[in-house]
Formats: sequence, structure tokens, C-alpha cells
Amino acid sequence: MTLIIKLRPLGRDKLTLALGVLFSLLVQFARAEATPDKAIEAPHGMQVSVKMIGPITQTTDLQIICLLKHDPAGDKYIETMKDLNDKLGGLLSSLRQRGEFVGEAGETLLFTPSPNSITPKQVLAIGVGEEASLSLDRLRLAGRIAAREAVRLGAAHVSFAPTLRDQGSTRIDVGEGDAAMVEQFLLAYDTERRLQSENLAPKADLKDITIEAGPKYFDGAMEKVTVAIAAAAEQIKQRNKAPYHTVAAEK
Repeated sequence: MTLIIKLRPLGRDKLTLALGVLFSLLVQFARAEATPDKAIEAPHGMQVSVKMIGPITQTTDLQIICLLKHDPAGDKYIETMKDLNDKLGGLLSSLRQRGEFVGEAGETLLFTPSPNSITPKQVLAIGVGEEASLSLDRLRLAGRIAAREAVRLGAAHVSFAPTLRDQGSTRIDVGEGDAAMVEQFLLAYDTERRLQSENLAPKADLKDITIEAGPKYFDGAMEKVTVAIAAAAEQIKQRNKAPYHTVAAEK
């Protein structure tokens, strides 16, 4: 991408203002250039990418977030989570405070955002349980749930934002959490594809999954997600390829 800027003679005040605007544009341009736009190839023709974007403005069929178990003393909504809850008109906080979505590990909630609120077509919230017992295994579980729900919904484009930092949790490294989720997502999707090949499940075709990461966590997420994709691909190669079931012989 090429940035072309034309300047014309200006007074000192206008020049100072123009330079300030120019500097801001250059910073944004540099950030855009630094963000990889090439996805990583994954099994079954899927593509996995890490992107500096949040769930509010991501264009996707299915936006997935994780929610900690509701704290009666008060749930934390920081930065992205606050913006998301605000854009949704307080939907998340209302459901949690009323005890209608507690956020137990494995609990799910699917909803369609109101018009003119956020960009994703649908949002899937997956509970990961209490913050004090949060673990990578909880995020692995979330990854398996995410893949199966995405297939069930027929989503082609899926995005994932763990949002744990935005709920006040620093227990798990962001990149490690993303990697755990991605690995299990790909393994669960492999199972779904094999079920489909044996006519045991409806056909579905996931095209890509985008992992959303803030600037501070982007590099770590990119590195660890890349390793997770390779690990999942290797596990898939080693899986038993025999059919899941034996077709009964005709009488």
C-alpha cells in the first residue's frame, strides 16, 4: 500500500496543525502496514489469522467471546468489554446480574445483536467459570464448543476474542490462551468434517477464524497461535482414520 500526501504553502499555525494531522495519519498508516493480512493455512482448507481488532467492529458471521462466572460483588467491564456491553445496551450485564447467564464453564448463550449496535451478525458467549480456577483446559473446552456451535450454525467466518483481560483477569497469558482455544477448535472441526464425510452430520464449511488481539498482545498471540496450528495439524495426521461406525449389511 502506498501513501501519497500533497502539501501546499501554509502559515505557521496552519502548518503546525497540518503536521500534527500528518503525524497522526502516518502513525495509523504504519500500524496498518505492520498488521499481517496473510492468514495461516490450517487443516481442511481453513485459514487462521490474528488481527488487531475488537468484537465491536469485526465483520463476521459469528463473534465468540468468553465470560467469567458472574461475581455477585460486581463483574468487571474494562475497555473492550465495557464498550461491547455499552454498545449492546447493557445486555451482558443485565443477563449476568439477573442470573440468567451465570458463566459456568461450558455454558453458552447465542444472540443476535440489535441493528446499529455492533458489526457481527451473531454473538456466542461461552462461560469459562470462576476466575480463581481459570485454566487453559477451560479455554480448550471453549475451543471445542466454539467449533461445534459454528458448524451447527453454518457459519463460514468466525472470530474469537477471549476478553479475559477486559474482565480483570491476568491469570492466563493471552497468547497461550488463544493457542489453546485454536488448537482444540481445529481438532473439533476435524471431527465434524469426518462425521460429515460419513453422512453422520449436516454439511458445513468453515472458511476462516480470526483471533482478535490488542496491540500489546498481538505478537505473542501470532507466535503461539502459529505453533498451535502446526500442533493441531500433526495430531490430525496421527488420528485413527478408520470409520466411526460400521454400516449394517443389507438383509
